[in-house]
Amino acid sequence: MAILGQQVTIMNAETSSSSNILPAAHQFVADFYHEHVDDRFLFHNFQHALDVLEATRRLSTGVPVGHQEAELLELTALFHDTGYDQGAAGHEDRSKNYARAFLEQQQYPEELIQTVERLIEATKVDHEPQDLLEMLIRDADYSHLGTELYWDRCSRVRQELLMTRKNFMPEEDWVQFELEFITNHQYHTEVARQLYYAGKQKNIKQLRKYQHRMQPGEEALVIQKKKKKKKEKSLVELKQINLGRGVETMFRTTYRTHVNLSSIADNKANIMLSINAIIISIVVSSLVPKFGDFPRLIIPTFILLVVCLTALVFAILSTRPKVTKGEVTPEDIAEKRANLLFFGNFYNMNVEEFHFGMMEMIKDSDFLYSAMTRDLYYLGKVLALKYRYLRICYGVFMYGLVLAVLSFAIVYLLP
Repeated sequence: MAILGQQVTIMNAETSSSSNILPAAHQFVADFYHEHVDDRFLFHNFQHALDVLEATRRLSTGVPVGHQEAELLELTALFHDTGYDQGAAGHEDRSKNYARAFLEQQQYPEELIQTVERLIEATKVDHEPQDLLEMLIRDADYSHLGTELYWDRCSRVRQELLMTRKNFMPEEDWVQFELEFITNHQYHTEVARQLYYAGKQKNIKQLRKYQHRMQPGEEALVIQKKKKKKKEKSLVELKQINLGRGVETMFRTTYRTHVNLSSIADNKANIMLSINAIIISIVVSSLVPKFGDFPRLIIPTFILLVVCLTALVFAILSTRPKVTKGEVTPEDIAEKRANLLFFGNFYNMNVEEFHFGMMEMIKDSDFLYSAMTRDLYYLGKVLALKYRYLRICYGVFMYGLVLAVLSFAIVYLLP
């Protein structure tokens, strides 16, 4: 009867609802997240609002709700986490205030605003839903538990806790936390169970497998030891050992070569800096004061100075350090694009974020080798730029010096 009464109230107010309320709310919330919510909230962001919005649309097609009720669910999905602009604590109350302020400005009916507030309140973790709409919004809020997005969203929650609350959980503790949460969660509507239950069970199974790999039981340990003894002297294992050593030797040799080439480039640049600085100081102190008596020296001296200054500039460019932002984002770490092996990429990070990224890289050999490969690539790019500047520097110095000497010769040979 309570549900029916609320539906009647909603239908009575339907005619006064603005048909453009959803596009306006979508734009408002997008701008709000961009301007007010910290980028460190990697899960509770505008993308999460869009995920819940899409889930409410899918769920609404499988239950008997009207157009106005579906609109209320979508408005709630957009606004329900906007209160994260001031952190997690009490964000539902702030979200209700932001939703009310926007909807009142749009002249949305009061009874519908109160329904949106009630649905936002229903997204609290410990809230027990009282009607169909509250069940639907709660199921939509946790729809990712039963989809392939779960692993990305799970990683984002973990990184968000680290960056916003300095709460670092070891891998085993985090898997146990996620396993307890997802197994204790229940979907409230039949349509949600049809859409997400199978996917959620699959994710639970994967979590348990991951937990067993990290904490194998006694029987598993015995089996692993037996397998290890059988393969200890096998040809496959020997090949793997040789392959690992070969990869390590390749990276070590390549890194050493890059460092040596960079040192050679810097030495060559220092030579050009010294020579051109000496020539410029001699020319300025010896030839420039004689321009009044020997005006013919002006042109060849000017040529020589231009040559030396140009060579000097390119020598400086080849040794000038490149300024980087010194910070790797959690998205880069999650997507394995990060390179924490070079100090220029992490000097602005705090120690917790750097430690988290390094642990993720150490645990994943593909991530580690990928980072080393990227590091070598960018070292090569820097070396290529160094030697390009050096080539220009030496070319300008060689041909320019010849031109300057010829100009001095012409000046002295002319009557």
